[in-house]
Amino acid sequence: MQVEDLLKTVQEVLDDRKGQNIVTLDVRGKTSFTDYMIVVTGTSDRHLKSLCDHAVEKVKESGFKPLGIEGDLGSDWVLLDLGDVIVHAMTAQSREYYQLEKLWSVEGSTQTEEETIAD
Repeated sequence: MQVEDLLKTVQEVLDDRKGQNIVTLDVRGKTSFTDYMIVVTGTSDRHLKSLCDHAVEKVKESGFKPLGIEGDLGSDWVLLDLGDVIVHAMTAQSREYYQLEKLWSVEGSTQTEEETIAD
């Protein structure tokens, strides 16, 4: 399964299963462990788990083997590792607190540490 196909499949599953505020971050060139991160909000811990479980089922149907899933019922953040695509399913409160989109959208500063100290 190509990365673009995997990404599209996961996005469609999350949308079909009523995931909210689905954001795809292209992190190629920012990290070596994945190409894309998808951040999605769920309405409850059950919804988060369900979103990730259905994504696992769908990619397995295509012959793709997920690397792992972290978080379970009672968690406010479930992480699904598909290698080139990582899904962060979070409650609204966790998403607001951790602000992953903001963290991963920060561009490298052109100032060095010494210049920052001098300012």
